Amino acid sequence: MLSLTDSLRISSPLSDSRLSFLSQTGNRTSRQLKFVRSRRARVSRCRCSATEEPTPQRRKQRPEKYKQAEEEKGIDPVGFLSKYGITHKAFAQFLRERYKSLKDLKDEILTRHFSLKEMSSGYELMGMHRNVQHRVDFLEWAPGARYCALIGDFNGWSTTRNCAREGHFGHDDYGYWFIILEDKLREGEEPDKLYFQQYNYADDYDKGDTGITIEEIFKKANDEYWEPGEDRFIKSRYEVAAKLYEEMFGPNGPQTEEELEAMPDAATRYKTWKEQQKNDPASNLPSYDVVDSGKEYDIYNIIGDPESFKKFRMKQPPIAYWLETKKGRKGWLQKYMPALPHGSKYRVYFNTPNGPLERVPAWANFVIPDADGMQALAVHWEPPPEYAYKWKHKLPVKPKSLRIYECHVGISGQEPKISSFSDFISKVLPHVKEAGYNAIQIIGVVEHKDYFTVGYRVTNFYAVSSRYGTPDDFKRLVDEAHGLGLLVFLEIVHSYAAADEMVGLSLFDGTNDCYFHTGKRGHHKFWGTRMFKYGDLDVLHFLLSNLNWWVEEYHVDGFHFHSLSSMLYTHNGFASFTGDMDEYCNQYVDKEALLYLILANEVLHALHPNVITIAEDATLYPGLCDPTSQGGLGFDYFANLSASEMWLALLENTPDHEWCMSKIVSTLVGDRQNTDKMLLYAENHNQSISGGRSFAEILIGNSLGKSSISQESLLRGCSLHKMIRLITSTIGGHAYLNFMGNEFGHPKRVEFPMSSNNFSFSLANRRWDLLEDDVHYQLFSFDKDMMHLDKNGRILSRGLANIHHVNDTTMVISYLRGPNLFVFNFHPVNSYERYIIGVEEAGEYQVTLNTDEKKYGGRGLLGHDQNIQRTISRRADGMRFCLEVPLPSRSAQVYKLTRILRA
Repeated sequence: MLSLTDSLRISSPLSDSRLSFLSQTGNRTSRQLKFVRSRRARVSRCRCSATEEPTPQRRKQRPEKYKQAEEEKGIDPVGFLSKYGITHKAFAQFLRERYKSLKDLKDEILTRHFSLKEMSSGYELMGMHRNVQHRVDFLEWAPGARYCALIGDFNGWSTTRNCAREGHFGHDDYGYWFIILEDKLREGEEPDKLYFQQYNYADDYDKGDTGITIEEIFKKANDEYWEPGEDRFIKSRYEVAAKLYEEMFGPNGPQTEEELEAMPDAATRYKTWKEQQKNDPASNLPSYDVVDSGKEYDIYNIIGDPESFKKFRMKQPPIAYWLETKKGRKGWLQKYMPALPHGSKYRVYFNTPNGPLERVPAWANFVIPDADGMQALAVHWEPPPEYAYKWKHKLPVKPKSLRIYECHVGISGQEPKISSFSDFISKVLPHVKEAGYNAIQIIGVVEHKDYFTVGYRVTNFYAVSSRYGTPDDFKRLVDEAHGLGLLVFLEIVHSYAAADEMVGLSLFDGTNDCYFHTGKRGHHKFWGTRMFKYGDLDVLHFLLSNLNWWVEEYHVDGFHFHSLSSMLYTHNGFASFTGDMDEYCNQYVDKEALLYLILANEVLHALHPNVITIAEDATLYPGLCDPTSQGGLGFDYFANLSASEMWLALLENTPDHEWCMSKIVSTLVGDRQNTDKMLLYAENHNQSISGGRSFAEILIGNSLGKSSISQESLLRGCSLHKMIRLITSTIGGHAYLNFMGNEFGHPKRVEFPMSSNNFSFSLANRRWDLLEDDVHYQLFSFDKDMMHLDKNGRILSRGLANIHHVNDTTMVISYLRGPNLFVFNFHPVNSYERYIIGVEEAGEYQVTLNTDEKKYGGRGLLGHDQNIQRTISRRADGMRFCLEVPLPSRSAQVYKLTRILRA
């Protein structure tokens, strides 16, 4: 049986100049259509049945072949355990079983897809696409539906005019529905003479517009392409049949079945024919021989001479001649009216056992989720070539360290409204570049119905949010960011989905188990969102293709995977974790979700080697950032969520003099496993969006200026604001993140418009005017110099910090990172004139950054003569030399070794 998407790839043999090798959702038991290069060039095998199953012998050999290949690659399912010295038999066994499940899953995928690349490229067929043969193709997956049609303003919202037609590849056994929208022939125009006439929709003219006729092209192909003798049976297609009939029965052979006598068996007829042909002259045609192996079933080895095979393999298909018939855009518009014009609004209509349904297509790339109280609808986005966005800038080079500026487009403006992509480009991007960051991470850009959800309850996974602009507007944002040397990361939410039915995926085809689990497992325990069914191949097809889509279509440079704990555990991460390894391999762990994350990282890094993936998991699942070949999940970075929670707890609940330096350090660096891959932040959007307060609001309040707050409180607040950011950004791994506005101490929280605040936008913005105030500008100046310290001194890209001095009594922390020495005095009162700090290298150390400088709002207690310190030959902190440095209270200094002295 031939599946629907197989048929789509072969419905027009030359609809694409590339050879299509794979089946998109082919029948698991049917014979796949594949082009395979075999090393045995001289021997090919043919079967009498196209649907015959592979022999059991070959099935048994396949896992063994995989096993040998994997051993050659050095795959160790428990490799990272030995790396970190973890000895836990249950977890090790869980990893081995998980790896076996991964192999089985890949084998199952390969029964329906040629490769993981093809598995993750579903957007090339799914959804709405213009076909080169003057039509638009629509493909949707809805296994629970009985009838499928497209409705929209292009057909008067009719449920019968454009439907999937039985017998026209309209529906397959896997629930894929295929609808063709034929372009309308203009009045007075004649249909194309060529059945598979192609059009180039990008260029005004193509080779087919030169006036040459189809007959002339075919004659040219026959004259130039075929060598003498090769076209003999093309010109006379019945010659072979007639000759065989004459050789078998003579010139006056039987004309009816009654006249047909008993025929010799095939082997006897073949030997007789071979004997008759032994003296024939040499031919230009390929020479073949058939060898019967003596088996009962009808299989023969067909043996050909090497020259014939080489000649056949070297011959290219005559696609170039066919492409000479392709016509340009003007010829298409002159003859046809588009069946689905750009900007058309549409939905998909299903008839299900529970009644008729209207849905926004799952693969739609432009959606209006709530059109002035009307039902949600999709918009066909196919702008004319002269208006379509054209990329200008190359992708930035992947940096060795990340300084990420997290932002939300909608609240990025100062006015009380939803800001657009264009506003963000003109106002925010230049600020990010000036501030010294090298990447932006955008949250809430994937389409979501409810604005107040910040974008975490995604309804349409392939669409940018229409409230900010069009798909081309977002392309321009990414392109302009790349032009400034900024990477663009997307916060992707594949851990759950919105429960909306009309615009989202919930009950998409009328059933409860299309994309999501049924029962309690299909719903998040506390958020009411839907949980994906990661073990289903079609769901994997949807999610993996979604990741690849954002990279291919919008050139994003990476992903921040949101809330992995929601998907990794059936309790959605809402359970007390003690850190025991059993909690990572017990009955509450969702193995299917783990397999999806492994596949996602393998696919992304294989197709796009420079892509960056960041894991957000509150439980810090073991192996997050270890290679998948060593039993890990394959992420590049993981977010340390406990750091921001620690700072918030200290600021709100603990007096300054009770802060524990040991706890601060242990929280910031963790257990030193994969610390180099740790993404740290003092505060991100959670502190100011999730009902909390920003650090600036806690430290210096909501008011502007120095007049409304005491000088002592202002000095304390600004000092801690700078120190917290400096130690958080420099003590951990190779990545640091800051949320938009916090770099200059944005004093107010974020509150999106909702019914509880009468849909007010007063707190759904960023107060960029605060940069004109001295206090906030000083905080911004420090943050900018802190970013440039890493940019110029490569702080984050160096090895792990050597934390050699942590004193809970004096409240001093010091560590080395390369030639840089960081010293923090968190004591609220005590200053130290000659505090001893150990260093490894003897020499002169110069202050490169000081939180207490007056230009940063500090007291300026360090004089210019104290900016350079020379080492003393005395052991301290386990090191050979030491410095006696001045340490004002609530201040931090960064020293750099500028001159090495001989001991």
